[in-house]
Amino acid sequence: MSTEREPIEATITELKPQMKSVTISFKVMEMGEEREVTSRHDGTTHRILDAVVGDSTGTVSVPLWDASIDSVEVGKSYTLKNGYTGLFRRNLRLNIGKYGELSGSEEAFESVDTANDMSAKEY
Repeated sequence: MSTEREPIEATITELKPQMKSVTISFKVMEMGEEREVTSRHDGTTHRILDAVVGDSTGTVSVPLWDASIDSVEVGKSYTLKNGYTGLFRRNLRLNIGKYGELSGSEEAFESVDTANDMSAKEY
């Protein structure tokens, strides 16, 4: 049996916990404070920050790790392929993960619905 999943194309307002193989385009609205965390698995140190990304339907938090921090800029648009959603402290997050691909997007987001924060809702 194949472990390949059908990719799901979604907008931010369509995101729900535990989605896999998500393809989504968004604009980076803001990037939080960078901090360091130590892996419980192997003791390595990683850089992490939370970015807020949005489209015309809403916004969501995306944790950015290590090299992905340097590959995104506020105000630019990106497409995430093979991302997934999860919960952190009972709030929705969109994750790139180790199999996700983040690339620049041609799509220009003229308006972003900042009033609909998908990460504000508790699950």
